[in-house]
Amino acid sequence: MAKKILIADDEPDLLEILSYNLQKEGFEVLTVRDGESAVNSMEQNPDAVILDVMMPEMDGYEACKAIRRKDSSVPIIFLTAKDSEFDEVLGLELGGDDYITKPFSPRTLIARIRAQLRKVKTDDADRQMLSLGELSLDLENYVVKLRNEQIVFTKTEFNLLAYLVQRPNIVHSREALLTNVWGNDTYVVDRTVDVHIGKLRKKLRDYGQFIETKAGVGYRLNTRQIPNGN
Repeated sequence: MAKKILIADDEPDLLEILSYNLQKEGFEVLTVRDGESAVNSMEQNPDAVILDVMMPEMDGYEACKAIRRKDSSVPIIFLTAKDSEFDEVLGLELGGDDYITKPFSPRTLIARIRAQLRKVKTDDADRQMLSLGELSLDLENYVVKLRNEQIVFTKTEFNLLAYLVQRPNIVHSREALLTNVWGNDTYVVDRTVDVHIGKLRKKLRDYGQFIETKAGVGYRLNTRQIPNGN
């Protein structure tokens, strides 16, 4: 079945170009021209969402926040003419998974979409549950629970947490985390890791203290102080 891609951009020429190229690659494409329409289109269950940042009325950032309230795991890629690190970090903090600066080639966007879709593939035969003390992760459904209370994580946040839980008590460099969580097909900066670690710590509440910083190197999940954390 063709993967369904939702694109929100107020430039009709760009929508036409992207639609043509994505359809040529076998994708089903939905297009809208504002953020509110993008949020409403989530009822059609797209497999990935492409959001222009600068749209009238509801911009891409606001649309991303609204979409995340509906779906915590669908990949979201921002398109923007802004190329500052601040804007990229803001997009990632709000729940985006990737950030592409205009101008860009359709081939680049297609590669980024495929990279994100590969990350969300699951196989029923490979369903796994991870547990760490009172923390549990359902690797198939992207569900995190702490003391049986579900916590909403974006797909990238979930993948980062799962990576740390599966490899506890080891210091992971930012470069290693970028490669193994975001992948080689996605361009992100070291600061991206710091932003996502901060979000994990906040959402995990008292469990967030167990994600430790190794100055100048990276991060580790120290499970030795967690009851039944081994």
